[in-house]
Amino acid sequence: MAPSVVAHVISASCFAFSLEPNKFLMFPISNFRKSSWPRNDDSKRLRANYVSASFSSSLKTYDKPNSVSHEFTIKKLRNILVSKNGENRFESLEMIDAIQRLGIDHHFRCEIEEILGTLYKQGGRYGCYGHHDLREVALCFRLLRQGAHHVPQSTFDVIRDKDGGFKDELQNDIKGLLELFEASQLSIEGEEMLDNAREFAVNRLKELCLTTETGQRQVILDILDRPLHKTLSRLTNKRFISMSNIGGEKEWWQSLQSVAEIDFKTLKSLHQEEISQTFKWWRDLGLAKKLRKARDQPLKWCTWSMAILQDRGLSDQRLDLTKPISLIYVIDDIFDVYGGLEELTSFTHVVERWDYEELENLLSHMRVCFEALDMVTVEISLKVYQKYGWNPMDSLRKSWGRLCKAFLVEAKWFERGYLPSTEEYLENGMESSGVHLVMLHVFFLLGEEITKEKVELIESNPKIVSSTATILRLWDDLGTAKDENQDGFDGSYIECYMNQNKGSTTGEARTHVFQMISKAWKCLNEECLNPKPFSRSSFAKACLNLARTVPMMYSYDDHHRLPHLDEYLK
Repeated sequence: MAPSVVAHVISASCFAFSLEPNKFLMFPISNFRKSSWPRNDDSKRLRANYVSASFSSSLKTYDKPNSVSHEFTIKKLRNILVSKNGENRFESLEMIDAIQRLGIDHHFRCEIEEILGTLYKQGGRYGCYGHHDLREVALCFRLLRQGAHHVPQSTFDVIRDKDGGFKDELQNDIKGLLELFEASQLSIEGEEMLDNAREFAVNRLKELCLTTETGQRQVILDILDRPLHKTLSRLTNKRFISMSNIGGEKEWWQSLQSVAEIDFKTLKSLHQEEISQTFKWWRDLGLAKKLRKARDQPLKWCTWSMAILQDRGLSDQRLDLTKPISLIYVIDDIFDVYGGLEELTSFTHVVERWDYEELENLLSHMRVCFEALDMVTVEISLKVYQKYGWNPMDSLRKSWGRLCKAFLVEAKWFERGYLPSTEEYLENGMESSGVHLVMLHVFFLLGEEITKEKVELIESNPKIVSSTATILRLWDDLGTAKDENQDGFDGSYIECYMNQNKGSTTGEARTHVFQMISKAWKCLNEECLNPKPFSRSSFAKACLNLARTVPMMYSYDDHHRLPHLDEYLK
C-alpha cells in the first residue's frame, strides 16, 4: 500500500471505528470517444474573462445592503402578491412569472406554492385554467407545470376551433404565441396537441419576424433558439427585462428588480469566494502538476456546480460537488491519453473493487488519481454521515466503478475499431457521461429524504437521471463540442446511426438526434410532475438545471469558443 494511502486510511479510521457498523463500515483504510464533459483548452481565457468581469470586483467590498430595508421590500412584495391573487389573477401570474425569471422565487416560495396549488385545484374542479386569452392560458399552464402540477393538455381547448386548429384571431398575437411556444416546452410523451401547438407557434412567429422591427425580431429568434424552460435563467433574465413592457404599469416591477439586483450582487460575491476556494483546493491537491496531460479547468468545473445547485444556501454543497466533477474530467483523461488497454483494465479493476493492495501495480499517474478519488470520496461520505446520518460510501464507490467500466468499454471499442449499434452505444454512453455519478453526489449532498428505498432508486439510474444523461450525451454527439486539440477517431451516436442506417446523411442523423433529445426532455418533464418520486424536490430542480447547462457547455462557435459560457460568467 502506498505510504500516502496508509496515512489516509489511518486518519479516516479515526472517524470510522466509533460509528454504527451498519451505517459507516470500517474500510481498509486513447479511447472510443472523447470526453462527454467538454474538453477545450481555453480555460485560461475563460478565467481571464471572469477575472476581468468578476474577480476584480471582489477586491472591492460590496456595500452590504440595508438588510432591514431589503426585508421590508420583500415583505411588501409578498403582501402585494397575495392581494393580487384575489383582485386580478392574471396579474398575480405575471408577478409570479417575473419573480421566477429574475431568480428571486426563494423569497416567495410559500406564497407561490399556495397560489398555484389553489389555482390547480380550482382548475381541476371547473375544467378551466384560464379564460380565452392565449397568453393567460399558456402562462397559467406553464407556471402550473413548472410547479409540478400535472395540468392536462386539454387546457388549450379553449383557444382551438371546432376543427381542432387554432383560432384565427391568434395569428398575430405575438405575446400569446411566444407564451404558447414557452408552454409547449413542458410537454410530455404522447401530448400530440402540444407538439402541434409548438409547431404552429414556431412557424407563425418566423412568419411575423419578416415584418417586425429588428429589435423585436432578434428577441423572438433568441427565444426560439433558447426557450425559457431549457435554458439557465441567468442567460434569459436580461432578455426578459429588456423585452418586458411592465415598466410603470405595475407598482411591484421596480421593487422586484431592486430585490433581484441585491440578490445577484450577494450571490456573485459568494460565487467568487467559492471559485477562489476551488482554485486553492485544486492547487493543493497537486494533480495538475502530476498529470500534465489532464485538463486543468477548475473554473469550468466550478461553473457546473454553480449552474446545477443555484440556491444561495447551497454553497458548501457546490464546493463539494465540484470535487467529483473535476475527477470525472481527470479520469476521462486517464482513459483518453494515459496508458494502454491493459493498464486501463487494471485501473478499472482497482476502482471497481476499491482495492488498496493493488495500487502498487498501477502506473504512477493512475495511482495518484485513485488516491485523490479515495480522499474525496471519504471526505464527502463523512460529511453526509455527520449531517444526515447516512453513510453513502458504498453507493459512491460503486458509481465510480460503473463510470470507469463504461470508459473501459469505450476504450475497447476504440481498440477494436468497433462501431456499436445506437442502442448499445447510448446505453453505455449514458453511464460514461458521468451524469449518474454527479446526480448521485447531488442526492446525498442535498440530503432530502435519504431512505433505503430512495437510495436504491437513485442507484438504479431512474428516468429522471437517465433522461438527463441522454440529453448531455446526445448534445455532445451533435458535434458542437469540437475541440481543435482533439484528433483521431471520435465515435459518436451520429456515426453509429449512419453505420446502422446505410445511406443516411449527416443531416438526417442530426435530425434524428434532435428528436431523441426532444424525447429525453419530455421524459425529464414527466419525471418532475406529481406524483413521480422526485417531483417538487431540490433534486428534480438540479436535474433540470444540469440539462439546461448542457447547451451552454457544448455549443462551440467557429473559433472553438463557448459564447454562452462567456455570457454566463460575465
